[in-house]
Amino acid sequence: MLAALCAGLPEIGHARPNIVFAIADDWGWPHASAYGDKGVKTPTFDRLARDGVLVENAYISSPSCTPSRGAIITGQQFWRLGPAGNLWSVWPSTEHEYPKLLAAEGYFVGSYRKGWGPGTHPYTAVTPAGKIYDSVGGFFEARPKDMPFCFWFGASDPHRPYTAGTGVESGVKLEDVHLFEHFPDAEVVRSDVADYYFEVQRFDREVGELVDLLEEMGELENTLIVMTGDHGMPFPRAKGNLYDSGTRVPMAIMWPGAVPGGRTVTDFVSTTDIAPTFLDAAGLEAPNEMTGRSLLPILKSDQSGRVLAGRDHVIFGRERHVVAQAAPELGGYPARGIRTDEFLYIRNYEPDRWPAGTPNYERAQVPNAWLADCDNSPTKWFLWQNRNDPELKRYYDLSFAKRPAEELYDLKKDPGQVVNVAEDGQYLTIRKQLAVRLAQALIAMEDPRLEGRGALFDSQPYLGGSPSFPRQ
Repeated sequence: MLAALCAGLPEIGHARPNIVFAIADDWGWPHASAYGDKGVKTPTFDRLARDGVLVENAYISSPSCTPSRGAIITGQQFWRLGPAGNLWSVWPSTEHEYPKLLAAEGYFVGSYRKGWGPGTHPYTAVTPAGKIYDSVGGFFEARPKDMPFCFWFGASDPHRPYTAGTGVESGVKLEDVHLFEHFPDAEVVRSDVADYYFEVQRFDREVGELVDLLEEMGELENTLIVMTGDHGMPFPRAKGNLYDSGTRVPMAIMWPGAVPGGRTVTDFVSTTDIAPTFLDAAGLEAPNEMTGRSLLPILKSDQSGRVLAGRDHVIFGRERHVVAQAAPELGGYPARGIRTDEFLYIRNYEPDRWPAGTPNYERAQVPNAWLADCDNSPTKWFLWQNRNDPELKRYYDLSFAKRPAEELYDLKKDPGQVVNVAEDGQYLTIRKQLAVRLAQALIAMEDPRLEGRGALFDSQPYLGGSPSFPRQ
């Protein structure tokens, strides 16, 4: 389809690499067949992983669209972006943006569909991800001959809402669906995940058409392609949460002319590393403001496993997603986390607040904001209906009940991250060590939460209007 749009375009060669960034909306780990998920088929992602590098430990900066995408574009942790640390916010006026930096150095820059946001960007003439084109073909038709390009392909899949039953109708087998440990094994939940798979597969197919087009144009050999998601799936205890189900994303990187393929690396990677990687590939130095680090030393290595010893952890966090707390509280659910090979440590700064928003319909800050930090879905409704069932209450509580100030998960014993051992005496030393390590890193990266200025996130206007999350 995409190839047909660009039939007849000339083949163009140049020294500097082209750059393609393909990002899905709400696509989380491990939902790609390259990771062993038997329920979903992602041949394009698998191809990039096979001919390039499969990243095992890729994490976002924040499990919310606007701050996650802002962190990608600026190469900075989300908390450094002022108002843009929240969903539905305003783009900061002083941040370096990798698309703008590449454009200044002779790259043809553009985007398709969803770029940064949702939010407003009054300080830039185009969207931060680059001028939006109405089609992939339109972007390549507008590109001047012999000019390297930087293209942001932003799908809307697999964001909700879904058409119920599309997963099963497309051939997804419910018995093969991957369920996180915090999901009850119920047919309605499996079917909901299957519908999510349907949209993941549609994203994969569209990226495949783009890759085929690059190959037809003779550009694939000299194009650095990154395929990933902006955070976890839109399900309870996933999107908007600091567990792997919310912060860990699929990532495959291919650059046939420069990166040895057939490798799987376990280095911890942050999506803040994408901007400095693209700049590095183009021969440019990353601005000092960028907290991310170039991945080229990993990509150009011929090693698998842990390539760089220093990449043994990753840090992330969240602020306000939607206005979801009980009235009159306008704040979000501020939290930060550190993930290592062996442990996940989370610091919840306002444990008296509801992590997914208030369950009290009548006390919602805005009308209909019922557990509003979690997308409405059959899975959410199933948990709500069965919240008092002795056999299912545990699953409801994992997603929606209040949480303690500190959470610690022993990943060797508890890979599903459902047993909090923060108060277990045998973990006292590691809990304190990780708390200090996290705090030191946040201070070094000028996190307002560690500087006593965290309230600025709560006070920012929410530009998305009143979220409507009526009970079904």
